[in-house]
Amino acid sequence: MFYWLMKYVVVGPLLRAIFRPWVVGLENIPAEGAAILASNHLSFIDSVFLPIEVDRRVSFLAKSDYFTRRGLRGWATKAFMNATGQLPIDRSGGKASEASLNTGLAVLARGKILGIYPEGTRSPDGKLYRGRTGVARMILEAGVPVVPVAMVDTAKVMPIGRRLPKIGRIGIIVGKPLDFSRFDGMEGDRFILRSVTDEIMYELQRLGEQEYVDVYATTVKEKRATLSQ
Repeated sequence: MFYWLMKYVVVGPLLRAIFRPWVVGLENIPAEGAAILASNHLSFIDSVFLPIEVDRRVSFLAKSDYFTRRGLRGWATKAFMNATGQLPIDRSGGKASEASLNTGLAVLARGKILGIYPEGTRSPDGKLYRGRTGVARMILEAGVPVVPVAMVDTAKVMPIGRRLPKIGRIGIIVGKPLDFSRFDGMEGDRFILRSVTDEIMYELQRLGEQEYVDVYATTVKEKRATLSQ
C-alpha cells in the first residue's frame, strides 16, 4: 500500500510534473508474469523514475548500506528505498552474491518484475561498461524474458556526488524483450553466461547510444580512487 501511495499520490505526480520524463516502448514490458528489466545505470534516480513510469511494481536490488544508515537521514533513506520497491543486498561477494541471486529469484518466483543493473554499479562518466554475468545466471535459472531499458540524461539531472537533483528532463527507452530460452539448463556454463550478458549490453548500447567500454565500471572507479590518493 505504501509503495502505491508514494507512486500514484505523493512522489510520482510531483516528479512527473517537475522533470517531465519522456518514455518510449512501455508496451514492451509484459503485462503479467515474471520478467527482468535490465537497465544501464547513470544515476541514483534511475531506480526512482523507472518504477514510476512502469504500471507494474518494479523491485530493484540495492546495496544494503542504504537500509542501515543511522539518524534522521538514515531513516529517511530507508523509507525512501522501501517506498520505491528496492530490496537490500550485500555486494561483498562470495556467499553474499549467492544470497543476492536468491533474493532476485524469489521476486521472479512470485511472478513479479525485477530491475537489475548489469554493470553492477553506476557509470563513473556516462559510458556503458562491461556487464556482470550474475544477471545472465538469474535469467537462465528463472527462465524469464529480459527487457532492456536505456535511461537517458539522468546523470545530467543528478550526477554522482550530488545530493539533490537539478531541474531537467530525463528519458526512458524500453526495448523489445530478449529470449534466451535456447540456453535452458546451461546456467552453469560461464561462456554461455558471458554470451548472454554481452548480448544484453549490446542491446543497451544500441538503445541508449552510449559509448561502450569493455572493462568493469568498478575497475575504473578503483583506478580513479587510487590516483586521487
